[in-house]
Amino acid sequence: MTTLENYTLGRWTPGASAPQELLDASTGEVIALANTEGFDYEAIFHYARTVGNPALRKMTFHERGRMLKALALHLMEKKEQFYALSVRTGATRADSWVDIEGGIGNLFANASLRRKFPDKPFYVEGEPVGLSKGGTFMAQHLMVPREGVAVHINAYNFPVWGMLEKIAVNLLAGMPAVVKPAVPSAYLTEAVVREIIASGILPAGALQLIVGSGQGILDHVNYQDVVTFTGSAATGRKLRAHPRIVEEAVPFTMEADSLNAAVLGLDAKPGTPEFDLFVKEVRKEMTGKCGQKCTAIRRILVPESLIEDVQIALGKLLSQTTIGHPLAEGVRMGALAGREQRQRLREQVELLAKNTPIVYGDLDAGLDVLGQDRGAHFEKGAFFSPILLRNDQPFRNLDSHELEAFGPVATLMPYKDTDEAIKLVNMGKGSLVCSLATNDPRLAQDFVLGAATHHGRILVLNEEMAKESTGHGSPLPLLIHGGPGRAGGGQEMGGMRGVEHFMQRVALQGSPTMITAITEVYQPKAKQIEKDKHPFQHYFEELEIGQTYVTHRHTVTEADISAFAQVSGDNFYAHVDETSLEGTLFTGRVAHGYYILSKAAGMFVDPRKGPVLLNYGLDECRFTKPVYPGTTIGVTLTVKEKIGQEKRDAEDVAKGIVRWYVEVTDQTQETVAVATILTMVKKKNQD
Repeated sequence: MTTLENYTLGRWTPGASAPQELLDASTGEVIALANTEGFDYEAIFHYARTVGNPALRKMTFHERGRMLKALALHLMEKKEQFYALSVRTGATRADSWVDIEGGIGNLFANASLRRKFPDKPFYVEGEPVGLSKGGTFMAQHLMVPREGVAVHINAYNFPVWGMLEKIAVNLLAGMPAVVKPAVPSAYLTEAVVREIIASGILPAGALQLIVGSGQGILDHVNYQDVVTFTGSAATGRKLRAHPRIVEEAVPFTMEADSLNAAVLGLDAKPGTPEFDLFVKEVRKEMTGKCGQKCTAIRRILVPESLIEDVQIALGKLLSQTTIGHPLAEGVRMGALAGREQRQRLREQVELLAKNTPIVYGDLDAGLDVLGQDRGAHFEKGAFFSPILLRNDQPFRNLDSHELEAFGPVATLMPYKDTDEAIKLVNMGKGSLVCSLATNDPRLAQDFVLGAATHHGRILVLNEEMAKESTGHGSPLPLLIHGGPGRAGGGQEMGGMRGVEHFMQRVALQGSPTMITAITEVYQPKAKQIEKDKHPFQHYFEELEIGQTYVTHRHTVTEADISAFAQVSGDNFYAHVDETSLEGTLFTGRVAHGYYILSKAAGMFVDPRKGPVLLNYGLDECRFTKPVYPGTTIGVTLTVKEKIGQEKRDAEDVAKGIVRWYVEVTDQTQETVAVATILTMVKKKNQD
């Protein structure tokens, strides 16, 4: 038995209050003590804001991403010690895989997300906005890290994933974190944080850990901070109404347990792959992590003619769920997090059972749990039977849509048609996720459009995607994890959207030249830099934002158009048949847009060997004015943005991507085409 410590102010220390006992979920054995009070949150937050925040803010997205990757690799090497400890939470190896390697996978995913951002501490969001006719006044949105701290208040069911999926995002954004895990499983969170700190990968102040109740943790937050909460909707609402949250307008995102639903489509009859997939998915969500998942299926909606079929099929699968100590051979479901959770769950099921009878499972019968030789004990542990209830009048008996039993519990209910199914799933008043098993695209579209307003995520399950699907209950790092209403109204993760939650968006207004200087992204009509040497002869480091090359001019001929049509095979009538132009936008044969772009490339490219390694691609292209024979075109090539690349290994060439703004104008100086092209350019410094 150990006494857990907190990591604050750069050191490990015990709490100051009387300790709370943390028990093994299977045996009831006391495995750790946690001091739950006595923290100087004002000092903790000050340390995060003044030490951790400046260090992270100075780093670029790419540096932060590489930091996350290094951390993920380090934790992956230590995963077996986490698995050994995770058993004490009642989790099987499969349950722990989701928590441990799922959490580490979140670090990997966000590390890779760095490539969506520039190699800068900030990023430019969206397109520039012109604010004046002459083009000398414009605006651009800019995202910068907040100057505060991310406060994460987490639930007990995912002590590893719950922390890592959140800090991966705030660290990539450039904010430090204070993590407060739920006490019952805090010993596993503490073990992971010990490894994170021991690795030395994060800068000082980037991560602090509070192992305790967190009483008073919100009393010192301010408007630069961000608070996230995962847990019950009731607790989340209390925290959201905290005076400090309200007074300081602190961003608060809540991911709450919700009454998620699974719907069997009208076409998914017994014997179809979708029927079998549906039943297996429901069983998996009821029993995985002992049903202690915020995304678990709580309501099972099936066509009224198939309710008996589903009840029988699901009951058969549930009967094959062997319960016991997670290390005992053959165990498919472990224990709840603790006896307190078991008592609470029993009370919730008893309330539901008043109007919706139990059709599988028994609250009163003791379980013969496997692993008694390992100390597993029904009375001392927190084992619980899967419970299936049936609500034959779901529009009348409303407890199924309002009360959640947080464990291996779900309620079966019938519906008549798709419209009725939509009404029923939406009666949950907002959910994290809903699943629909169907192979009918029209049915799927009708359902999704009707249910999307009430759900954060919808999984359409059919045979085509089943082998590769991550399933109903798996939030993914690049997709939002959250939902409206009861689910909290917030979101976690979500790729770039998740990162933006920890940043401040500012609408930057000014001249194109000034905004170019601030954002390090060239804006049209900004002042340009001309040099004697062709820009393709400059190394990556030597190129400057706004550096410009103006080409010679070329007069387009009919022969040019005909030759391009022959070479490309593009014989669209407007290019080759001037007798077919009546009623069109054109007054004569018009040059191909791609001819204009190709000719522009021929005009601005320097054919000599130099630092430019290759053409990397085309981001944007617009043809803004028809080009007829006799039009004289010229090209202005400008360095728009520079993005450094990481070397894959010591032998790789040091290089970066240069984004060039290409503007093609005619003899009247009107723009006929614009594009952003990318080239890979060698760096002068190959170290």
